[in-house]
Amino acid sequence: MLEISEKKIEGNTLNGLSLAFIGDAVYEIMVREHLLEHGSLQVGKLHKMAVEMVRASFQANVFDFLEPIVSEEEKGILHRGRNASATHIPKGANAIEYRKATGVESLFGWLYLEQKNERIREIFEMILEHSKKEVSA
Repeated sequence: MLEISEKKIEGNTLNGLSLAFIGDAVYEIMVREHLLEHGSLQVGKLHKMAVEMVRASFQANVFDFLEPIVSEEEKGILHRGRNASATHIPKGANAIEYRKATGVESLFGWLYLEQKNERIREIFEMILEHSKKEVSA
């Protein structure tokens, strides 16, 4: 898990988009580390697999999965990110998916800034288990 800075930025002082800014990177590193655990694959194949897991539609599904099972504090962070007003929605995503994806990224950003690395791993493992069930269903 990425632990570089000794500076402490208070996650509770940041808005949803700022949390999502850092959370996007944290989530992507978790995805990339997970994919590398499967052994050596071609970089193009790894990239394609990573893109699937960081797409707004995938993360929107993650939001719906996490919302009822996380703590009230974490749910508040999910909602803070979802309710943040983004000015740009990327191609391939609708506004609802993008807002929910921002919520998920906000949660990962907040957990990272609050140095709750074990909780990041725990939630990411739950996401992986959930996505395996979704694929096999």
